Amino acid sequence: MLRRPTVVLVVSVSLLTAGCVGVPLPSPDDGAPSAGDAPLPGEGPGRTATVVDVVDGDTVKIAYPNGTRDTARLLGVDTPETYGESDPADFESVPDTAAGQACLNEHGERATDYATETLLDREVTLRFDANEPRRGYYDRLLVYVVVDDTDFNYGLVAEGYARVYDSQFTARERYYDAEAAAQRAERGLWECATDDGGSSAGTGRGSETARADGGDSSLVVDEIHEDAAGDDRQNLVDEYLVFRNSGEETLDLSGWTVTDEAGKQYQFPDGFSLEPGATVTLRTGDGEDTDETLYWGANSPVWNNDGDEVVVRDESGAVVARRSY
Repeated sequence: MLRRPTVVLVVSVSLLTAGCVGVPLPSPDDGAPSAGDAPLPGEGPGRTATVVDVVDGDTVKIAYPNGTRDTARLLGVDTPETYGESDPADFESVPDTAAGQACLNEHGERATDYATETLLDREVTLRFDANEPRRGYYDRLLVYVVVDDTDFNYGLVAEGYARVYDSQFTARERYYDAEAAAQRAERGLWECATDDGGSSAGTGRGSETARADGGDSSLVVDEIHEDAAGDDRQNLVDEYLVFRNSGEETLDLSGWTVTDEAGKQYQFPDGFSLEPGATVTLRTGDGEDTDETLYWGANSPVWNNDGDEVVVRDESGAVVARRSY
């Protein structure tokens, strides 16, 4: 198993106002210490900041109370990629196949979603490790995160959202123990460590339809017209996607969303449905919605001419269709 140096981040988060409840870190049931029971790693007391953006499962952008912003890489963990292809060779026993790679990509999305749900817009405390530099190769802070007095980094490993990204960080032995427990339980990304690459987890990037959390959808990204005629900025209605219902039942798309790699998002109107075999075109610019054509209403191009990814999620947030180009 290839071990690479990594970065750690610890965030201490308090509940916000009444009615806003933090997301609890899960607790393994196979004898491994839960995230809440694990001692806080790194040097305290740390620095307070607010997470203002989640880049992926192991990288966040933060803002300090004085307004200064920075990028932080979570120490000791490595989640599968969301802006590129994951290398199965980095994840022990995951087969180096298309299915193995697709499975890891799907779990990269899940790790990002989990980090977003848990950390975004919350006050955190950054803690550092005595054995690691304050900044890594890309000048990102290398930190641990504690959420509600819990080691968030450790929780990522214990629940299978991430592998251990090896270096000399002081908490590495506990992290390896948690990783081993997650592997034995085939928890999270470790379900990809099967002969078929955990193919039930997802068909992955580059396919027109994708499974998520055991479900599937008949919605297909049928066409991507990313390069509008003339100046893209002046011809937004000629930048569009075409979706098709390839199934035999009507699809209710209420609350479903379409996003690109940069996180720009469109939500289908309430009550919008697609009959079997029917198509609908989603145009980037402004216009009046019909049964055959919808308008994003964006004021600038969405789809990159040199490559992007279309991701469709249902009302629960599960990925139901994906296509990259």
